[in-house]
Amino acid sequence: MKLTLLDGIYCVCRLPPHESIPDNILQSTFYSISKTTDELSIVCLENLAPQQAKIEKSWSIIQVQGPLDFSLTGILASLATPLAEEKISLFAISTFDTDYILVKNKDIDSAKSVLQKAQFKFV
Repeated sequence: MKLTLLDGIYCVCRLPPHESIPDNILQSTFYSISKTTDELSIVCLENLAPQQAKIEKSWSIIQVQGPLDFSLTGILASLATPLAEEKISLFAISTFDTDYILVKNKDIDSAKSVLQKAQFKFV
């Protein structure tokens, strides 16, 4: 399976559930927004993070090249397992077409090496 490392340093933000989505988030080359009754979570480029948010900084994003068929199983597990064995944590996001994993920027070189040993190819 082929992977791509996205450009940029990203963050994961938490806002209260009643907050509006800041307009500048739409300027991020990649963003993901999730809202629940408990929170509004936003993943975006670090320099676009809402100042009033609780922010977890310094993430890199690895994209699984898609599109992936909905009938496929175990893709996230095949990424997560070798990383977990090396004590590298991740934050996963799935979209209609594919999956993304966020890895702390300090761990990205190790994560790439681990995934390459697990037969993933970075393009």
